[in-house]
Amino acid sequence: MPKAVIFDMDGVIIDSEPLWRRAMIRVFNASGLPFTDNDCRVTTGMRIDQVISFWNNKTPFTKDEELVRTNIEDHLCGLISAEGKPMKGLQQSLDVIAGQKMLIALATSSSEKLIKCVLSVLKIESYFKHLQSAEHLTYGKPHPEVFLKCAEAINTKPNDCLVIEDSLNGIISAKAAGMNVIGIPEEHNINNKKFCIADVTLHSLQEINSEIIKQF
Repeated sequence: MPKAVIFDMDGVIIDSEPLWRRAMIRVFNASGLPFTDNDCRVTTGMRIDQVISFWNNKTPFTKDEELVRTNIEDHLCGLISAEGKPMKGLQQSLDVIAGQKMLIALATSSSEKLIKCVLSVLKIESYFKHLQSAEHLTYGKPHPEVFLKCAEAINTKPNDCLVIEDSLNGIISAKAAGMNVIGIPEEHNINNKKFCIADVTLHSLQEINSEIIKQF
């Protein structure tokens, strides 16, 4: 049995990936960069500053990457506040894990500002022992730093942690940290063979139960 379960945030506890794409498309286009839904998917799971640098290096469009980041996050917070919804099965999965007396933590590429926004909208902050953002870390996903910092903060060895992730970058990050991973990819990625690096692949949090947790 794991001693702790670490949730990713975007696309795992909140259905925010479509909102992220809308925010990025709006701000990038307004900044002069032609940007599409498919472009967004290229950098799913990466920290937003890395996403902006990636596209700015590929097609220079701004001299103020920090302003672009601020604009994206501000627009996204507005979307989450107005439209944010939990992923199906979130409450059930949290209750199952809490019922097993395991620690619950969060490790995300998103900023502390966005973490507060999401948890406020979903009203689930009381479940989490620790909230770990990669915002001020040296590296973002797929580097394992955010998961290692999270495990350290809850005083749990990496191999005693189970991660729930939706993105390939996130799964790579968690595996590199030496953790077991449940992958819950977006529907268009459910048959993507690259996701086989996850220890278990599910369609949604609704499938999480005590039997699945005990596998680890």
